[in-house]
Amino acid sequence: MRLSRNLWLTLALLAVALVLLWNRYHARKSRVTDLSVTSPLNQPGGGAAPNDAYDVYSGLYSAPLDEPLVIAQDSSTDIPQLNGNCLKPTTPEESQMAASFESVNRHSQRWDARFSIPFSYRVLSAREFNEAMNCFATHAQSAPQCAPYKEMKHIRILGVPGFDPTRTRAIVSVLKKCGPYCGTGGIFEARKENGTWKRADPTPFTSDCSWRY
Repeated sequence: MRLSRNLWLTLALLAVALVLLWNRYHARKSRVTDLSVTSPLNQPGGGAAPNDAYDVYSGLYSAPLDEPLVIAQDSSTDIPQLNGNCLKPTTPEESQMAASFESVNRHSQRWDARFSIPFSYRVLSAREFNEAMNCFATHAQSAPQCAPYKEMKHIRILGVPGFDPTRTRAIVSVLKKCGPYCGTGGIFEARKENGTWKRADPTPFTSDCSWRY
């Protein structure tokens, strides 16, 4: 059975229309899921970090490290956009943590030397952070201007925690920088147990949220 010329033309036009509609839908969906546009993070002007954020990191860094603990004064984080967002909440509590984390990290906040850590640590100002990064990049730790940073191996850039409704669970972000294009980072969950914050066992909620420079 032969199809008429008009029917062939109608089918061809319908196919073209479907392709155009799909391309428009796909482009619109891509724009919506671009977190750097819809929900940018680390914008300036966030003020001081909240008090309960210090408690979380104080617990996580309660044990001595094999290197000096150095923390950047300005908070910063990233949410890798793996399949739209690396965070995969499956419970109301996890959804609350994810929403809280994005909200509190929309602006960069300031860390002070207020961590309750049982060994020495250092908080670097923005100027000191930039100087240290330059020393790492040029491998010039022996230069006079790099003397204050020669013992450093990493600088940790902390994100502000996002809490669940009970404030006994939180997701946190740590970037360990050893230069402008060197380091590792990740988002993971912490839990408060017997009054102390500890890193939780990994789950699918944050298992995709790690990266390496």
